Amino acid sequence: MISQTLRVAGLSLALVVGSAAAPNPAGYLSGREPDTLAALPRPPNPGSPRDQADRAIFRETRTLEGGPRWSLAQSDADLTKLLSDFDCALGVSLTTKDAPRLMALIVKAAPDISSAYNVPKDSYKKRRPFTRDAGHICVPRSSGFAQSYDYPSGHATWAWAVGLILARAAPDRAAEILGRARAFGESRVVCGVHNASAVEAGRVAADTVVSALAADSAFRHDMAAARSEVTALRASGVRPDSNACREEAALTARTPW
Repeated sequence: MISQTLRVAGLSLALVVGSAAAPNPAGYLSGREPDTLAALPRPPNPGSPRDQADRAIFRETRTLEGGPRWSLAQSDADLTKLLSDFDCALGVSLTTKDAPRLMALIVKAAPDISSAYNVPKDSYKKRRPFTRDAGHICVPRSSGFAQSYDYPSGHATWAWAVGLILARAAPDRAAEILGRARAFGESRVVCGVHNASAVEAGRVAADTVVSALAADSAFRHDMAAARSEVTALRASGVRPDSNACREEAALTARTPW
């Protein structure tokens, strides 16, 4: 079990990656979480064409080590800065001071999002790619991390879920926001800590839980307030550095394998 802390622009909550049994605070869907096991395909069987493709992608992406896409993957590995990773896509910098309602919504949804990937992770117990094939990864290795599970990717689930929430807050920027969420998930493959199939499964898990959230009246109420807040912030907030955004766009424009 790997404990991580996600700090959303100064707000903190405990996320436990790899264990559905860990206690979580109440979310919007407590007791009504969707069955992501039913929504997800089973992970590829060992030796299947998809499994072989996953292993080939792992080997191929080891050649990115030391380059700019590898550096982005290292940066994306830090969930504590997930919100700021969307600054360029959104066109404005998000802070607790300027977007407290958005931040509070994401914090409250955290246990719902965590459950969406922790339950299938603990069910399938699929090994991470670097435990099967030789190759460097973009984060430090540890025995605990190696013993945690691949499918689906928690980082990819988080990125896609937050991307979907931000796309609802700024629908005219939905393409840019979801493009960055896609690239964030792909960073896990570049990093060598997840298979491509696990990243795709993370998006399905996120789609499933955000669809369930959208049917919850409290979430819809908070989402409306967050949308108004983001609209106002986009009109007067701090713009991200344009040169850095151009560099990011060049790195995330296409899948790196």
